[in-house]
Amino acid sequence: MREVLYTIPVNEAFDADCECPVCQMYNKLQDDAVDFVMGASYMEDDVRMETDKIGFCEKHLPMMYKNQNRLGMGLMMLTYMDRQMKEMEKLSASKPRSGGIFKKSEGGDALYDYLTDQQKSCYVCKRMERSYNRYLATIFVLYQAEEDFRKKFAASKGFCMKHYAELHSMAGKELSGKWQEEFLRVLNERMLTNFKRVRDDLEWFTDKFDYRNADAPWKNSKDALIRAVQKTNSLFVEEGGKKKS
Repeated sequence: MREVLYTIPVNEAFDADCECPVCQMYNKLQDDAVDFVMGASYMEDDVRMETDKIGFCEKHLPMMYKNQNRLGMGLMMLTYMDRQMKEMEKLSASKPRSGGIFKKSEGGDALYDYLTDQQKSCYVCKRMERSYNRYLATIFVLYQAEEDFRKKFAASKGFCMKHYAELHSMAGKELSGKWQEEFLRVLNERMLTNFKRVRDDLEWFTDKFDYRNADAPWKNSKDALIRAVQKTNSLFVEEGGKKKS
Protein backbone atom coordinates (compact mmCIF):
# COMPACT_ATOMS: atom_id res chain seq x y z
CA MET A 1 0.00 0.00 0.00
CA ARG A 2 1.63 3.21 -1.19
CA GLU A 3 0.51 5.25 1.81
CA VAL A 4 2.87 3.22 4.02
CA LEU A 5 5.77 5.15 2.47
CA TYR A 6 4.52 8.27 4.24
CA THR A 7 3.87 6.88 7.72
CA ILE A 8 7.24 8.04 9.09
CA PRO A 9 6.89 11.78 8.35
CA VAL A 10 3.24 11.73 9.42
CA ASN A 11 4.04 10.03 12.72
CA GLU A 12 6.98 12.37 13.31
CA ALA A 13 4.73 15.39 12.82
CA PHE A 14 2.19 14.08 15.33
CA ASP A 15 5.00 13.30 17.79
CA ALA A 16 6.12 16.94 17.68
CA ASP A 17 4.90 19.36 20.33
CA CYS A 18 3.26 21.82 17.94
CA GLU A 19 0.00 23.67 17.33
CA CYS A 20 -0.62 21.95 13.98
CA PRO A 21 0.98 18.67 12.85
CA VAL A 22 -0.11 19.31 9.26
CA CYS A 23 1.76 22.63 9.27
CA GLN A 24 4.76 20.67 10.54
CA MET A 25 4.52 18.26 7.59
CA TYR A 26 3.89 21.03 5.08
CA ASN A 27 6.86 23.10 6.18
CA LYS A 28 9.21 20.12 6.08
CA LEU A 29 8.03 19.34 2.53
CA GLN A 30 8.48 22.98 1.58
CA ASP A 31 12.02 23.17 2.97
CA ASP A 32 12.95 19.94 1.17
CA ALA A 33 11.51 21.22 -2.12
CA VAL A 34 13.42 24.50 -1.90
CA ASP A 35 16.62 22.64 -1.00
CA PHE A 36 16.11 20.38 -4.02
CA VAL A 37 15.63 23.29 -6.40
CA MET A 38 18.60 25.18 -5.03
CA GLY A 39 20.84 22.11 -4.97
CA ALA A 40 22.55 20.52 -7.95
CA SER A 41 19.19 19.90 -9.61
CA TYR A 42 19.15 23.38 -11.15
CA MET A 43 21.79 22.11 -13.61
CA GLU A 44 19.57 19.23 -14.79
CA ASP A 45 17.91 19.86 -18.15
CA ASP A 46 14.50 18.43 -17.20
CA VAL A 47 14.31 20.60 -14.08
CA ARG A 48 15.34 23.74 -15.96
CA MET A 49 12.77 23.05 -18.67
CA GLU A 50 10.07 22.99 -15.99
CA THR A 51 11.31 26.02 -14.07
CA ASP A 52 11.62 27.98 -17.32
CA LYS A 53 8.04 27.09 -18.16
CA ILE A 54 6.24 27.71 -14.86
CA GLY A 55 8.63 29.78 -12.72
CA PHE A 56 8.14 30.39 -8.99
CA CYS A 57 5.53 32.07 -6.82
CA GLU A 58 5.96 35.13 -4.63
CA LYS A 59 6.09 32.92 -1.54
CA HIS A 60 8.89 30.64 -2.65
CA LEU A 61 11.18 33.08 -4.44
CA PRO A 62 12.23 34.75 -1.16
CA MET A 63 12.89 31.32 0.34
CA MET A 64 15.07 30.42 -2.62
CA TYR A 65 16.99 33.68 -2.28
CA LYS A 66 17.50 33.02 1.42
CA ASN A 67 19.06 29.66 0.52
CA GLN A 68 22.22 31.60 -0.50
CA ASN A 69 22.84 29.78 -3.81
CA ARG A 70 22.99 33.06 -5.74
CA LEU A 71 24.57 31.53 -8.86
CA GLY A 72 22.01 28.73 -9.10
CA MET A 73 19.10 31.10 -8.63
CA GLY A 74 20.63 33.59 -11.06
CA LEU A 75 20.95 30.95 -13.78
CA MET A 76 17.38 29.74 -13.27
CA MET A 77 16.01 33.27 -13.35
CA LEU A 78 18.06 34.10 -16.46
CA THR A 79 16.69 31.25 -18.57
CA TYR A 80 13.18 31.83 -17.12
CA MET A 81 13.32 35.49 -18.18
CA ASP A 82 14.60 34.51 -21.63
CA ARG A 83 11.58 32.26 -22.16
CA GLN A 84 9.13 34.82 -20.78
CA MET A 85 10.59 37.54 -22.98
CA LYS A 86 9.93 35.41 -26.07
CA GLU A 87 6.36 34.71 -24.95
CA MET A 88 5.69 38.38 -24.21
CA GLU A 89 7.10 39.45 -27.56
CA LYS A 90 4.79 36.99 -29.28
CA LEU A 91 1.67 37.82 -27.25
CA SER A 92 2.13 41.57 -26.99
CA ALA A 93 0.69 41.97 -30.49
CA SER A 94 -2.65 40.60 -29.30
CA LYS A 95 -5.39 43.15 -28.76
CA PRO A 96 -6.56 43.76 -25.17
CA ARG A 97 -10.13 43.19 -24.08
CA SER A 98 -12.58 45.94 -24.82
CA GLY A 99 -13.21 47.86 -21.60
CA GLY A 100 -10.06 46.64 -19.83
CA ILE A 101 -9.52 43.68 -17.53
CA PHE A 102 -12.79 44.13 -15.64
CA LYS A 103 -15.00 43.59 -18.70
CA LYS A 104 -15.09 40.22 -20.44
CA SER A 105 -15.06 39.91 -24.19
CA GLU A 106 -15.32 36.92 -26.50
CA GLY A 107 -11.81 37.35 -27.83
CA GLY A 108 -10.11 37.64 -24.45
CA ASP A 109 -6.64 39.05 -23.89
CA ALA A 110 -3.98 36.42 -24.50
CA LEU A 111 -1.15 38.44 -22.95
CA TYR A 112 -3.10 39.23 -19.78
CA ASP A 113 -4.26 35.62 -19.40
CA TYR A 114 -0.73 34.28 -19.90
CA LEU A 115 0.91 36.67 -17.42
CA THR A 116 -1.84 36.11 -14.85
CA ASP A 117 -1.30 32.36 -15.09
CA GLN A 118 2.45 32.84 -14.67
CA GLN A 119 1.89 34.64 -11.37
CA LYS A 120 -0.05 31.62 -10.09
CA SER A 121 2.33 28.87 -11.21
CA CYS A 122 5.31 27.62 -9.21
CA TYR A 123 7.73 24.73 -9.55
CA VAL A 124 8.13 24.38 -5.77
CA CYS A 125 4.35 24.29 -5.23
CA LYS A 126 3.98 21.69 -7.96
CA ARG A 127 6.76 19.52 -6.54
CA MET A 128 5.16 19.62 -3.08
CA GLU A 129 1.56 19.06 -4.11
CA ARG A 130 1.50 15.31 -4.72
CA SER A 131 3.45 14.43 -1.58
CA TYR A 132 1.36 16.79 0.53
CA ASN A 133 -1.88 15.18 -0.67
CA ARG A 134 -0.50 11.72 0.10
CA TYR A 135 0.52 12.86 3.58
CA LEU A 136 -3.05 13.95 4.26
CA ALA A 137 -4.44 10.67 2.93
CA THR A 138 -1.98 8.77 5.13
CA ILE A 139 -3.49 10.41 8.24
CA PHE A 140 -6.78 8.67 7.51
CA VAL A 141 -5.11 5.35 6.68
CA LEU A 142 -3.21 5.39 9.97
CA TYR A 143 -6.27 6.48 11.94
CA GLN A 144 -8.15 3.37 10.84
CA ALA A 145 -5.20 0.98 11.04
CA GLU A 146 -3.25 1.87 14.19
CA GLU A 147 -4.42 2.37 17.75
CA ASP A 148 -1.16 4.14 18.63
CA PHE A 149 -1.79 6.75 15.96
CA ARG A 150 -5.36 7.29 17.15
CA LYS A 151 -3.93 8.00 20.61
CA LYS A 152 -1.46 10.50 19.12
CA PHE A 153 -4.23 12.17 17.18
CA ALA A 154 -6.44 12.42 20.27
CA ALA A 155 -3.54 13.89 22.29
CA SER A 156 -2.59 16.51 19.69
CA LYS A 157 -2.95 20.26 20.14
CA GLY A 158 -5.38 20.49 17.26
CA PHE A 159 -4.69 22.20 13.95
CA CYS A 160 -4.62 25.57 12.28
CA MET A 161 -7.89 26.74 10.72
CA LYS A 162 -6.76 25.95 7.17
CA HIS A 163 -5.73 22.38 7.88
CA TYR A 164 -8.68 21.77 10.19
CA ALA A 165 -10.92 22.62 7.23
CA GLU A 166 -8.99 20.30 4.90
CA LEU A 167 -9.14 17.35 7.30
CA HIS A 168 -12.81 17.96 8.03
CA SER A 169 -13.63 17.98 4.32
CA MET A 170 -11.45 14.97 3.46
CA ALA A 171 -13.04 12.85 6.20
CA GLY A 172 -16.17 12.65 4.08
CA LYS A 173 -14.18 11.11 1.21
CA GLU A 174 -11.58 9.04 3.04
CA LEU A 175 -13.71 7.54 5.82
CA SER A 176 -17.20 6.12 6.25
CA GLY A 177 -19.45 4.76 8.95
CA LYS A 178 -18.11 4.58 12.50
CA TRP A 179 -14.62 5.67 11.47
CA GLN A 180 -15.87 8.89 9.92
CA GLU A 181 -18.06 9.63 12.93
CA GLU A 182 -15.27 8.97 15.42
CA PHE A 183 -12.64 10.88 13.45
CA LEU A 184 -14.83 13.96 13.13
CA ARG A 185 -15.76 13.85 16.81
CA VAL A 186 -12.12 13.74 17.90
CA LEU A 187 -11.03 16.24 15.25
CA ASN A 188 -13.68 18.77 16.29
CA GLU A 189 -12.97 18.32 19.99
CA ARG A 190 -9.21 18.71 19.54
CA MET A 191 -9.61 21.79 17.37
CA LEU A 192 -12.14 23.64 19.49
CA THR A 193 -10.50 22.79 22.83
CA ASN A 194 -7.07 23.92 21.67
CA PHE A 195 -8.33 26.95 19.77
CA LYS A 196 -9.88 28.11 23.05
CA ARG A 197 -6.63 27.34 24.90
CA VAL A 198 -4.64 29.59 22.57
CA ARG A 199 -7.36 32.24 22.65
CA ASP A 200 -7.31 32.28 26.47
CA ASP A 201 -3.50 32.48 26.50
CA LEU A 202 -3.73 35.40 24.10
CA GLU A 203 -6.25 37.16 26.33
CA TRP A 204 -3.87 36.93 29.27
CA PHE A 205 -1.01 38.13 27.02
CA THR A 206 -2.99 41.30 26.31
CA ASP A 207 -4.03 41.65 29.96
CA LYS A 208 -0.38 41.64 30.97
CA PHE A 209 0.01 45.05 29.32
CA ASP A 210 -2.29 46.49 31.98
CA TYR A 211 -0.14 48.06 34.72
CA ARG A 212 -2.28 46.32 37.32
CA ASN A 213 -0.96 42.97 36.07
CA ALA A 214 2.68 44.02 35.84
CA ASP A 215 3.77 41.75 38.68
CA ALA A 216 1.46 38.86 37.76
CA PRO A 217 3.00 35.73 36.20
CA TRP A 218 2.91 35.36 32.43
CA LYS A 219 1.57 31.82 32.83
CA ASN A 220 1.64 30.24 29.35
CA SER A 221 1.12 33.46 27.41
CA LYS A 222 4.58 34.74 26.44
CA ASP A 223 4.40 33.18 22.97
CA ALA A 224 0.59 33.35 22.70
CA LEU A 225 0.64 35.89 19.87
CA ILE A 226 2.93 33.70 17.77
CA ARG A 227 0.74 30.65 18.41
CA ALA A 228 -2.42 32.63 17.64
CA VAL A 229 -0.98 33.61 14.25
CA GLN A 230 -0.29 29.97 13.45
CA LYS A 231 -3.69 28.76 14.64
CA THR A 232 -5.55 31.31 12.53
CA ASN A 233 -3.31 31.69 9.46
CA SER A 234 -0.94 28.68 9.29
CA LEU A 235 2.09 30.96 9.65
CA PHE A 236 5.20 30.45 11.75
CA VAL A 237 6.75 33.69 12.96
CA GLU A 238 9.87 34.34 14.97
CA GLU A 239 10.32 36.78 17.82
CA GLY A 240 10.58 40.21 16.22
CA GLY A 241 7.80 39.49 13.72
CA LYS A 242 9.80 37.74 10.99
CA LYS A 243 8.04 34.94 9.19
CA LYS A 244 9.81 31.60 9.29
CA SER A 245 10.38 29.68 6.08
